[in-house]
Order: sequence, then C-alpha cells, then structure tokens
Amino acid sequence: MSLVARILQGAALGALLVTFAGCVVPRSQLEAVRVQNRSLTEQNRAQLAEIENLRVHGRNTEDQLKRAEEELALLEDRAGLDDKQLANFRRERDELHKQFMGLVNGRGAMPGEIGGRLAEISQRYPALQFDPRSGVAKLDTDILFDSGKDDLKPGAEKVLAEVAQVLAAPEAADLRVMVVGHTDDRQILKTPGAEQFATNFDLSAARALTVAKELRGAGIKPERMGVAGFGAYQPIAPNASAADRHKNRRVELFVLAPDVPVVGWTETMPTIY
Repeated sequence: MSLVARILQGAALGALLVTFAGCVVPRSQLEAVRVQNRSLTEQNRAQLAEIENLRVHGRNTEDQLKRAEEELALLEDRAGLDDKQLANFRRERDELHKQFMGLVNGRGAMPGEIGGRLAEISQRYPALQFDPRSGVAKLDTDILFDSGKDDLKPGAEKVLAEVAQVLAAPEAADLRVMVVGHTDDRQILKTPGAEQFATNFDLSAARALTVAKELRGAGIKPERMGVAGFGAYQPIAPNASAADRHKNRRVELFVLAPDVPVVGWTETMPTIY
C-alpha cells in the first residue's frame, strides 16, 4: 500500500471515530480501530524514515561517483603525462644511439647499399643472418660441415658466391672480411682415408680456410680477408643434442669497415704497431 493511500486510510479511520463518537460503538470494535490506526501511523513513519535513508544513500552515492570521476580524470592526466615522458625518453635514447653510432661509424661505415644487398640475401637464405648493428657489420652464416670434415655441404657454395658478388662491388672495395670457424665439442673421429685433424682448433681453422678459398675463387681479394679458428670454445648452443652440435659446426663471416680495429691488420691499430 502506498504512503498516500495509507494516509487517506488513516484520515478515514479518524472520521469514522468521529462518526462513532455520536453513537454507541462497542468497545472491542473501537479498540480494534485504534490499534489499526496506530499500526498505520507506525508504518507511515517507517516509510518516511526509509525514504529519508534512500535520499541520504542517493546523495552519498552521487558524492562517491563524483569523487570517482575526479580520480579517473586525475589518473588519465597522469597517464597522459607518463606517455609523454616515455615518448621523451625514447626520443632521447634514439638520439643518443644515433650519436653513438655516428662516433663508431665515423671511421668508415659500411655503405648503405652494401648493407641493403646483404640483408636482401639473408632474407632469401634461412641459414644466413645479417646484423648491421654497431660499427662492425656482421654477417652470420651457418655453413655446416659433416662431422670431422672441412668440405662445404651442398648449397653453401651458392650462398657464398652471392655474398662474394656483393663484397666484390666497387663501393665495397674497402671492406674487410674475417672468416671464423667453429666446431662442436665432440672428439674428432678417425675416419680411414679421410684427412685427419689433431684437434678441433685444427678443424675449425681448416673450415674457415675452406670458406676463405671459396670467397677468393668468387672474386674477393685475399688481402681483404683474415682467417681464424675457435674450435669448440665459442658455442651458440649447449652441445647437449645432435641438433645443437649441428648448429655449432659453422663458419661466420664478419664484414668490417676499413678502420675498425682488428688484431693482425696493422693499419687499423697504428698505436700498437
């Protein structure tokens, strides 16, 4: 029953009492009317209190919503500020990196055209990786050999021929090539009728020399090349499985700008030689 209906009902009961006052009404009936009237009055008071509580709760909820909106706006402002700071930090980092690269490459960086062509070759050959970072432009190639042998596997000659064609271009004439051999950590098996290598150092150096000869035959002048062997002491995988050992049996080609210091090239380290 609504508040208005109950108020009207109470008024009707009051009028009934007045009407009954002019006539004789049984006491029990009069007492029942009074009890009902008191009950309706209490219900009205309870509903009025409930309405007031709802109003207070509504005002509190509205205040909380307002504070939440203010806090959200503050967080959005802070997030926007953080984004701006992060963007500034990134710009500063990029600028410092450019300055550093300028210092490193100032002594003769790899020509952009050569780097682009080497990158294009690496995209066509999954076994080939090209990393132009820092002053030493590095061409990593997994030139894999059979166990204990220094003969290139089929397909390696084609990759090396394309690399040599790029490095033989006039704009790359000043670049140097360091050929470095690596092996896995297994002891070299003695195979009847095959060339024997005393240690993995010997095998890695022989593999590097094989690649250097292939590059020389493809047009790279020998005075531009150096050869080194690291044996099993620079693995790129843990030698824990056949697949890992297969990765470690490789030759790497480092393409270097002419003034990058390299031990053995006396003109790149005038303060020592």
